[in-house]
Amino acid sequence: MDDYLVRAMTSDGKVRALACVTTKLVDEACQAHGTYPTASAALGRALTGGLLLSALLDPEQRVALKFAGDGPLQKIVVEAEKGGVVRGYVKVPEVDLPPKRGKLDVSGALGRNGYLTVTKDLRVKDLYHSVVKLYTGEIASDIAYYLTESEQIPSAVGLGVYVDQGSRVTAAGGFLIQAMPPSDEGTIEALIDHIEHMPSITDQLRQGRSPEQLLAGIMNGIEYTPLETQPLVYRCSCSRFRIEQALVTLGQKEVLSIIQQDQVIDVKCEFCRKIYVFERTALERLLGEMH
Repeated sequence: MDDYLVRAMTSDGKVRALACVTTKLVDEACQAHGTYPTASAALGRALTGGLLLSALLDPEQRVALKFAGDGPLQKIVVEAEKGGVVRGYVKVPEVDLPPKRGKLDVSGALGRNGYLTVTKDLRVKDLYHSVVKLYTGEIASDIAYYLTESEQIPSAVGLGVYVDQGSRVTAAGGFLIQAMPPSDEGTIEALIDHIEHMPSITDQLRQGRSPEQLLAGIMNGIEYTPLETQPLVYRCSCSRFRIEQALVTLGQKEVLSIIQQDQVIDVKCEFCRKIYVFERTALERLLGEMH
């Protein structure tokens, strides 16, 4: 199954619902970063959550999530665009903890003490920033807590990632349900009941459930209309030009110091691990442009 997202709305317009499958892009990201199983589950959940949040934006807008905790993973960073493009990384990919209640211990890897920072580029003058404390460290509940606390929109988020014995991601995806004001208490109670009694999101994804089937199970008798289907992909936006611009921000003194100390420097993109090589002549040209 290709990775894609489905966005829907109830017939009365009071609930919006999104569901997606992200198996291929999560596996691609984890293979690129060499993540161990628990780190793979954490990164996969964060990538999926970022895509769900980006689907709520307008075209060409972007969202970035930074989970910073006191666990061995230290930090997860994800950037996603409305067009269904996502990238991300974990600070320490070599993390694998013993299972907790039969599941990968993402909360133990990230830690429960820390913060989730959400930054939105809405294509206006200033970026939007919001910071909330980590709620559980499980990623899904942390995103739901952010939406409820910072954006004042009651939300339910479910994220699942399955890592097989060969450390490959064979199932990943999730859902996001939001009650729009004025809310319908009866519909909300029905949705809560459906979510609490349905199989885990990971089990459903392992069974091959599509985004449409995930939504059908959640809505279960509530009338809704699919509005949009969006393909999803893992892709980094780095380039040599952007790396040069990052070097420029260091300032003339720092670039000159690099030239004096090294004949060649390697700059690695944290998101895709691609290495850009800058020889002395390239750095001298950059310094000349800065002058």
